Amino acid sequence: MSQNREPQPPRRVLLLHGPNLNLLGRREPEIYGSETLADVDDRARALGTELGLTVDARQSNHEGVLVDAIHEAMTDFAAVVINPGAYTHTSVAIRDALAAIPGPIVEVHISNVHTREPFRHHSYVSPVATAVIAGAGTLGYDLALRFVATRI
Repeated sequence: MSQNREPQPPRRVLLLHGPNLNLLGRREPEIYGSETLADVDDRARALGTELGLTVDARQSNHEGVLVDAIHEAMTDFAAVVINPGAYTHTSVAIRDALAAIPGPIVEVHISNVHTREPFRHHSYVSPVATAVIAGAGTLGYDLALRFVATRI
């Protein structure tokens, strides 16, 4: 006897990187490390596969491109992992787009933003995030994906 099962929602995760993260490995390595964004994305995809997730990694220096990707995530992805970079502290548009996401949202910061310049202490994203990971280096992305895998 076969049981009819509801189709499972896609276990797709949108991994978004904001401005200047394309310079990872070259920009301030004493703060952000020597790993490149390609390294981070490759590791995220590999871990995603282990966890039964499909990770779609994207980076943009343009706020509107990030907002458009978040809009796409509303229907095409089960979760969003985002390092908004400097937009963390300035973008109400990104915050508002994320607020419409039905699934988990994890905000990731490579450095501990709370021990840095005072303007980095405020996040527009944190109030709409399910979880926030800061200061764990690029391992924060792995932690975010592990968290998401338990939530979707």
